[in-house]
Parts: sequence; C-alpha cells; structure tokens
Amino acid sequence: MSDLQIRKITGNIGAKVAGVDIARPLDDETVAELREALNVHKALVFDVVNLDDASQQAFVRHFGDITTAHPTVPSVDGTPNVLPVDSERGRAANHWHTDVTFVLNPPQATSLRSITIPPYGGETLIANAAAAYRDLPEPLRALADTLWAEHTNDYDYAVPEEALDEQQAAARAQFTSIEYRTVHPVVRVHPLTGERGLFIGGFAQRIVGLSTGESRKLLDLFQSYVTRPENVLRHRWSENQLVIFDNRITQHYAIDNYDGLPRRLHRVTVAGDVPVGVEGKESYSIEGDAAHYTPVAVPVAA
Repeated sequence: MSDLQIRKITGNIGAKVAGVDIARPLDDETVAELREALNVHKALVFDVVNLDDASQQAFVRHFGDITTAHPTVPSVDGTPNVLPVDSERGRAANHWHTDVTFVLNPPQATSLRSITIPPYGGETLIANAAAAYRDLPEPLRALADTLWAEHTNDYDYAVPEEALDEQQAAARAQFTSIEYRTVHPVVRVHPLTGERGLFIGGFAQRIVGLSTGESRKLLDLFQSYVTRPENVLRHRWSENQLVIFDNRITQHYAIDNYDGLPRRLHRVTVAGDVPVGVEGKESYSIEGDAAHYTPVAVPVAA
C-alpha cells in the first residue's frame, strides 16, 4: 500500500500531499494516486521537495510529456523546458488566467517550484472553474454551453502602452512576438472526469458572434463566478515547495503585493489535449503555430 497522505485545504479546491518523496522515481501506484488526486482536488501542494530543475521535470513527466518553457518567452538558460517566473522580469501574471490558452492545445497541468520567496506577500491564487460552472444559475449555464471565445496573447493589458517603462515595453513585445489567436469553448469538458468548467480567463478577449462590448459584459459575468472566494485557494509560498494544478479546469493569479522584493518560481508545464466543448466540437486555431512549444497530448486516465 502507498504511504501517500492527501489532506484537503479548502472545500472546493486544493490538497496538501505528504508521505511521498517526489525527488525520487515513483511507482505506478503512487503516480495513479497523484493523478486521481489532481483530478479531484485540482491543485496539489508538496512541502520540502528538494527539487532542482532536472528533478522537477522528471516529476512532472509522470503526468505526461512536457512542453518547452513558453511559445514566446525565453526559458531558464540551458534548460529549454523551464520558465523562470521572476519578479525581475516583470509581473505579467497578476491577472486571472489559464496558462497559454491562446494556443490550440494549452498545457494540461502547470507546476510551480519556489526558489526565492519574499518575506511577505507574493501568494498565488488558484480557482476551481468547475465549481464556478456549477454555481451558475441554470439559464446562464445553458447560455455558456453554447458560446465560444477567441483567446489571444495580444490581450487587453490593464496598463496602456504609453505608461510602460522600457523594461515593461520590451517584455510585452517579447510576449507578443508571435501573435496567436485561437477559439475555445466557453465551457470545456474535462477529458478525464467529464466535468464542465468555464474556460475563459484573461486571454479570452471576445465571444464569437458578439461585439467587443457585449463580449466583455458576458465574460466579466462568467468570470465573477470563477473568482468567488469559496472557489479560490490562496497559496502562501514557502521555500522548497511545489504546486501543481490542472490547467484544464482552473485559473490562477500571482498577487503583486510584495513591494518589489525578489520573488522567483520555476514553471514546468505538461502538454495538453485540444479542448472540447459540450457538443463535442474541438477548439480551432485562427493564427499562430505552436508546434515548437507543445506536442498535442492524448488524455490518459489514471
């Protein structure tokens, strides 16, 4: 029997995992239990993990093939599959989003490992998009089931270009150096659990068939259910932690509340499948080829 211990952090999202050393190779039973725990809890937290970049990648590969660091943003030097999430490179993640939804097959899971943690602030919020969908009144659920949204990396930044300093402008130019536009269902069916979740977030800019203004009102309405406090895990980082969350059915937000102090995480993501809506139709790409970033995964049950 496995020694794995899984303890819920909140009622709707998150579990703390103990009884396993994820720096070592894992047996099939433990891997299956961790995959199932991720399906159930959406986000898993591991303390005192003693990982480096190589062992983080080795652990994450238990969930599937890994992507390169990002479609447009440079990786850690010499480590093409690891993205530095570093306050010195900007704070672009301080908005609600699901990772890389502007490509055809966004990552199925994201792992973050703490390297440098400020003495206060710097939490990561993770929200359960399936709970949000269940919270919708029935007429709104029925409407959401029919909608599709265009996602792009050239999204609606909260800060206008003229307000950016030179470093921020360079980071934005890097992020949009290849422009991507992809249409995804507003309600995505999870390929393993069958759950329905709101698949929107900051990269979703327009609902197909509606004006920009109409789209914004509807997206804001749906988003308000995702970010309800009862659907959100507020993770306060300590050093040597790893958090992995299901990118198919969550959103997250890195809080910029640490007064410019150093904060660095390393991110490794698992290649994902093409999202599918309620009627079984797949997402489709309008612009941008992400083949250099990610293979297309076939969902595999635990």
